[in-house]
Amino acid sequence: MGILDRFERRLDRLVNGAFARAFKSEVQPVEIASALQRECDDRAAIVARDRTIVPNTFTVDLAPSDFDRLTVYRDALSRELADVVREHAGEQGYAFVGPLTVDIKQDDDLETGLFRVLGEAAPGEIPVDPHLPRAWLDVAGQQVPLTQDVSIIGRGSEADVQITDPGASRRHAMLRLRPSPSVVDLGSTNGTLVGGVRAEQSDLKDGSIITLGGTRIVFRTQGG
Repeated sequence: MGILDRFERRLDRLVNGAFARAFKSEVQPVEIASALQRECDDRAAIVARDRTIVPNTFTVDLAPSDFDRLTVYRDALSRELADVVREHAGEQGYAFVGPLTVDIKQDDDLETGLFRVLGEAAPGEIPVDPHLPRAWLDVAGQQVPLTQDVSIIGRGSEADVQITDPGASRRHAMLRLRPSPSVVDLGSTNGTLVGGVRAEQSDLKDGSIITLGGTRIVFRTQGG
């Protein structure tokens, strides 16, 4: 399941299909999400061998009619769109220089069904999200705290959680904490196992065992 599919499923759970009813035949949220991904790719800048910077502040301009239609969902949609960008950046190995934001605005010059996306790299301190569940990974007896919503696990130096295992891919799997903990295989050579079963995507709970190559990783969360 791709990022955009997961995005649509989260929106559907969030508002019970209200987004689809609100947008009807006009601008669709998944169109905006796809445009944000393209903006990241188009403006990606390689600054070092294992570091590619992409925009972290995005503005989405909508026509008055489309803006009015989604006003009631504006904050929730902005958060979900930011998560789409965060996931895409994680999968592609992109880095941000500041906090990630998506601001939805009205542009009186746009016609219904048209929108504009602009991204910029705005340096700033990236805060730890206080709303994230307290979670960590037990990797060969070492506790690795998870301090961001999306973390990449692999043997590459660009991975957020780096493991030294020749059986693991450089960017092997993505672990996501919201809306509920899950792990997604990133097309690795040897696959990702959860509880001994190979899975492209799997929900996680406290004590779930993730195997990458020959490395056994235990997912832990507060209260487990």
